[in-house]
Amino acid sequence: MAEKKEEQIDFIWEGVDKQGKRTKGEISAKSETVARADLRRVGVRVVKIKPKPKPLFGSRKKSITSADIAVFARQLATMLEAGVPLVQSFEIIGKGHDNASMAEMLLSIKADIEGGDSLAQALRRKSLYFDDLFCNLVEAGEQAGVLETLLDKIATYKEKTESIKKKIKKALTYPIAVLVVAFIVTAILLIFVVPVFEDLFKSFGADLPSFTKFVIGLSEWAQEWWWAVFGAIGIAAYVFVYFRKRSRAFNHFLDRTLLRIPVVGMILDKSAVARFARTLATMSAAGVPLVDALESVAGATGNIIYHDAVMKMREDVSTGQQLQFSMTQADLFPHMVIQMVAIGEESGSIDAMLDKVADFYEEEVDNLVDNLSSLMEPLIMVVLGILVGGLIVAMYLPIFKLGAAIG
Repeated sequence: MAEKKEEQIDFIWEGVDKQGKRTKGEISAKSETVARADLRRVGVRVVKIKPKPKPLFGSRKKSITSADIAVFARQLATMLEAGVPLVQSFEIIGKGHDNASMAEMLLSIKADIEGGDSLAQALRRKSLYFDDLFCNLVEAGEQAGVLETLLDKIATYKEKTESIKKKIKKALTYPIAVLVVAFIVTAILLIFVVPVFEDLFKSFGADLPSFTKFVIGLSEWAQEWWWAVFGAIGIAAYVFVYFRKRSRAFNHFLDRTLLRIPVVGMILDKSAVARFARTLATMSAAGVPLVDALESVAGATGNIIYHDAVMKMREDVSTGQQLQFSMTQADLFPHMVIQMVAIGEESGSIDAMLDKVADFYEEEVDNLVDNLSSLMEPLIMVVLGILVGGLIVAMYLPIFKLGAAIG
C-alpha cells in the first residue's frame, strides 16, 4: 500500500471557486479523476486540468543531503509551534521545496500520515534519511504530547552537527584542493612545457646545470609513465573508497591515524566529543533512557574509535555502572567532560551539563579550524613556490648561464 501512495501525479488546473472567482494552481493525485474530486471537495469547479509538463532536460533531481533534513526539521518545528496542522505543514514544506527529491519524499510522508501512520512510523519508512535518533525522538514527542518541543530540539541538534561538519570540511577541503591543483599544474609543466625547453637546450650544445638535468630527467620519466601515475592514483582512490565502506579494520586504522595527526587530529577529536555531548544532551532532555540513548550517540560521534568506546560504555551502564566511571575507563574523554557528566548525574541535570560541554567544544573546533586555515595558507604558498617556481628556475638557469657567457 505504501508504494501506491507514492505514485502521485502533478496536475495543473484552472477553475472557479465558491465566490465565482477564477483561480488556478497545482495538485498531486493518483489520477485526474481523483484530482477533480479533491478540488470539488474544497469548493472548486474545475474548468481545465492537465498533467504538469516535465522539464525539457529531465527532472534534474538532486540527492537529499543531511543539510536538507536539518532545514526540514527547523521548518516543521516552526510550523507546528505556530499551530499549523501536521499534514498541512508537510504540504506547505513539500510544495515549496527547491529540491525535487526532497519535495517528493515529504509529500510521500504526508500521504502515509493521511493513511493512518504516526509521524514516527512514516519517517521510519524513509530510514535512509531519518536515523534512529530522529525517529526515536519524534516517537517520544508524539507519545508525550510535546512533538513541537522535541522537533525544536531535533532541529537545534541537526543545525549544530551540520555546523561542525561544515567546519571540518572547511579545514580539510582548501589545502587538499590547492595541492591537487598544484599536482596537475606540475604534471602539465613536466609533460608539455619542459620538453619544449629540452629541444631548445639541445640546440645550444652546452653542458646543462645539474638541477636542469634532474628536471629534464623527471620530465622524460613523466612523459613515459604518466598513464601509470594517474592509473595508480585512480586505483588507490578506488581501493580507499572500497575498504572505507566495507572494512571495519581499515576504518579503525584510518580513524586512529587521523586522530594522531597534529592539529587535524585535535579538530577531529574535539568534534567527536562535541557530537557525543550534543547528541546525549538532546536525548536525555527528551527522556530517552540512558542505555537506549548511548546506542544512538555511538553512531553520531563520526569516528569508529569513539563509536566502540561508547558502545562499551553502554554495556557498562546496562550493568549498573555510572556513566562517569565508564567514561574514565574509556580513556578518550577529557577530564573536564567527565567532571561535568559527574556533576550532571549527581544533580539530575545531565542534559544541561552536556549542552554546556557541547557549546564549549563546538567553539573550540571553530577556533582550531580558523587557526589551521591561517597556518595552512603560508605552508601552501611555500609548497606551490617550491613545485612551480623550482621548475621555472630549472628551465631558465641555462639561458641565464648562456647570457652570462655571451656577455
